[in-house]
Amino acid sequence: MSVSPLSAKTARLPVSGAGASKNAQKGQQTKAAIVDAALGLATHIGLQGLSIGALAEVMHMSKSGVFAHFGSREELQISVVREYHARFEEEVFFPTLQRPRGLPRLQAMFQHWMHRTSVEIDSGCIYISGAVEFDDRPGPVRDALADSVQLWLAAMDRAVVQARNAGHLRPDTDEHQVVFEIHALILALHYEARFLKTPGSITRANTAFASILARYGSLAAAPAPAAKKS
Repeated sequence: MSVSPLSAKTARLPVSGAGASKNAQKGQQTKAAIVDAALGLATHIGLQGLSIGALAEVMHMSKSGVFAHFGSREELQISVVREYHARFEEEVFFPTLQRPRGLPRLQAMFQHWMHRTSVEIDSGCIYISGAVEFDDRPGPVRDALADSVQLWLAAMDRAVVQARNAGHLRPDTDEHQVVFEIHALILALHYEARFLKTPGSITRANTAFASILARYGSLAAAPAPAAKKS
């Protein structure tokens, strides 16, 4: 039986579609590799130091090849911020959802945050370095950074509210104040450990967090004192 030219053309479409899909997948993999390399560079030279040319050299690609995936240096910087935020969520936020709401989840959030911070003392934190670079530079990159940090602090806010509602913190606990204090000690840790190289900074940060919980902790949630022996 003969096949009409239209039928033959239609029969070849799935092959063409598969080829297009394969090319798109390869393009996504290449872009992911570029963003990964850009994130590594940004932790050392900052977001402001990123350039299409420097990245092309690291990736052994042409400048036009790198540019084709982003279209601008600004879009490259925003892609790095988004990738950093995605990794932050994977390492710090999502694992805490396995813990019960209340104080256990709040403590887990801080512990995961501290673990990531201890690593970033050597590698650098995009949120902190980016804040220094873009605090007075309005635009999409600053907005992307600020939005990412605010999303995380909002998650911390919710954890504090849940701990208060569970009776683990005092009823009059101001969640914004608690998160401010926790965030402040993380920033102080970066300054002390990364810039001043102060020994014992991580221990001091953990001690400060325990002090915050003690000040805002509910007496009802505190363990009962051991009975005295007669």
